[in-house]
Amino acid sequence: MHATGFCRSSRIASSLKRKAGRPICAMEHFQHAMFCLLVLMCFGDKLDEDQIKRIKEVQRQMIVNFSKFNMLNFWPAVTKILLRNRWKELFFLRKWQDDVLIPLIRARKMAKEERVNKSKEDKKDYEDEYVLSYVDTLLDLELPEEKRKLKEEEMVSLCSEFLNAGTDTTSTALEWIMANLVKYPQTQEKLFMEIKGVVQDGAESIKEEELQKMPYLKAVILEGLRRHPPGHFVLPHAVTEDVLLGKYAIPKDATINFMMAEMGWDPKVWEDPMAFKPERFLENGGETFDITGSREIKMMPFGAGRRICPGYGLAMLHLEYFVANLIWKFEWKAVDGDDVDLSEKEEFTVVMKNPLQAQVCPRLK
Repeated sequence: MHATGFCRSSRIASSLKRKAGRPICAMEHFQHAMFCLLVLMCFGDKLDEDQIKRIKEVQRQMIVNFSKFNMLNFWPAVTKILLRNRWKELFFLRKWQDDVLIPLIRARKMAKEERVNKSKEDKKDYEDEYVLSYVDTLLDLELPEEKRKLKEEEMVSLCSEFLNAGTDTTSTALEWIMANLVKYPQTQEKLFMEIKGVVQDGAESIKEEELQKMPYLKAVILEGLRRHPPGHFVLPHAVTEDVLLGKYAIPKDATINFMMAEMGWDPKVWEDPMAFKPERFLENGGETFDITGSREIKMMPFGAGRRICPGYGLAMLHLEYFVANLIWKFEWKAVDGDDVDLSEKEEFTVVMKNPLQAQVCPRLK
């Protein structure tokens, strides 16, 4: 991840440095940086800003209209009559999405074939020079029951899911974490001192392997996810048989959900649960935890068990990498006279009702 992460953290740092001393809307920078990183991981090539903008526009429209289109799943034969315009809008957006993403998939397929042919001609392995992308894995995938490769339209759906699932959730979590570091400067300073003790003076960026030497950084990330999970519910599940839970009988096929945020705020489990205290996650310094739910469940920002979010490891790495580099390169301050408002608002994720406004001051000369 380091090469791609370094590219994005350097670009966001340059963008923030140009606005040093002036109030910035942090989420605009976080969301764009995260989206560009995921586009690079998805398609494997550095796309120009116009290409990224086109992908971003169509993906944003898909997210904005998600709930409106979701109801078309119920009684489609009826909704095709009663909600014809909505179906037309869905088909229009889907065609737009195909027009934007399929050329990128074809370009990656061509690049892969050229690499294979070059390897055969030169009798040399070029794997070390080739960065594997998500699309590469989709091109290699074969459906065992149908004994066929994925169709282009199927790959578009999977790429769309990859981009949407990773952008808003991770950038939302990043904004909440940075908001608390602005609100509590003593926590920010403690994190900076830990980073300073690990990273060489004057280093332009933090290396991925250096993150493993920063326990307080990990505690800050976990506390941010406990206190402000981007989603307050997991995807709906259903029980496969009649279940007795406490005094409640849950019938077979009943739809159930989990109140993830409430789990992280439970005073029976967490001391002073509404406070932002990363120290609670430090070894020998507070509650023990298991974020995957394999032993016990005290918090589950990524779900739990066999159906835990498959990208949780990547999300944790991205959060650690971006938070560490943003604190290493800049001191983050509240805008003069303003207190950071931690009120919530529900959109695709649970976001800050009043987006984070902050002043950034470069630390590195």
